[in-house]
Amino acid sequence: MAVNGLRAVNSKAIVIMVVVLVMTQRSVQLRSNHPLHGVVDRVNENGGPYIGLVMAYPTEEAALQSSSLFLPSSDVPSVDLSGRRFNIGTIKGVAVIYVMTGEQTLNAGIVVQILLDVFNIEGIVHYGTAGSTNDSLSLGDVSVPNYVAFTGSWKWKEFQSMKGELPELQFGSYNFPSRGDNLLAKVEFTPQQLYSTGQPMQEVFWLPIEPNWFSVAMLLSDINLQRCINNTYCLPETPKVVYGLKGSTADIFLDNAAYREFLFKEFNISTVDEESSAVIMASLTNGVPCIVFRGISDLAGAGKRVKAMSLSSLAAVNALSVAVEFISLIGKVNPIQFH
Repeated sequence: MAVNGLRAVNSKAIVIMVVVLVMTQRSVQLRSNHPLHGVVDRVNENGGPYIGLVMAYPTEEAALQSSSLFLPSSDVPSVDLSGRRFNIGTIKGVAVIYVMTGEQTLNAGIVVQILLDVFNIEGIVHYGTAGSTNDSLSLGDVSVPNYVAFTGSWKWKEFQSMKGELPELQFGSYNFPSRGDNLLAKVEFTPQQLYSTGQPMQEVFWLPIEPNWFSVAMLLSDINLQRCINNTYCLPETPKVVYGLKGSTADIFLDNAAYREFLFKEFNISTVDEESSAVIMASLTNGVPCIVFRGISDLAGAGKRVKAMSLSSLAAVNALSVAVEFISLIGKVNPIQFH
């Protein structure tokens, strides 16, 4: 009996040790001598878990700041780490930490990893503006994609080389004024290496949005979006929320109609931006759900831009509106259901 009792005690001790280790990994994110170690511990202990809200551009952050929807914490309103400000507070009663990453994939990936390493984050909501490659999308619409690809990775192929597995861009097909082969030949798009805890490395091209979160977002199809830029200029139609289209990310501001048409024809891509795939990749690597809301600010490569900055602001406001309602909705349900 004594031996059995000892085994039971040891089993309980092992369980407790495992729990403590897990809690330690979640709560001791900064080295013990880091000057903000105690501050971060207080943020995680007193207010978490949080939804991480991520945007890339000042225009997108300005939309949140001017909305007055974000209420800063009275205890620790912000923490400055690695040149970024992580703002702690609530949106519609839901605990949120928001951060502006800076432009393009490298910045976005780094900041999301910091966010997940340092704070007690249960999921990532990413909003911002995007260019459209799909003529069915209108300015001000908000796209909620279910897949996003990184289309900035490719191999430059030899002239008249064999066709690869993924779609290829043949430059000769876009020669002007007439099509024809040239020595630039073609490029073959390549997949990304996805590393995640407990899983072998996978090569993936399409990065999936968390399907349960996507289902929740579909409940927001009737949300009222902003139509007017100011008192004198309004869009011809009221913007709408569009679900299930594909998005793409590359460290390129796409201002070329031929490439826009190629992306839509070969990949059925409807929106282009410079951060979404990095945000999703970091979330998948860490095993946390992620969703993306992108407001349409321009038709990529359309040439003439009418009221470009104003349209960008409108697109950011509409994307934020959908993101905020999603945060409110996800905060009312049991988070365990959506992991």
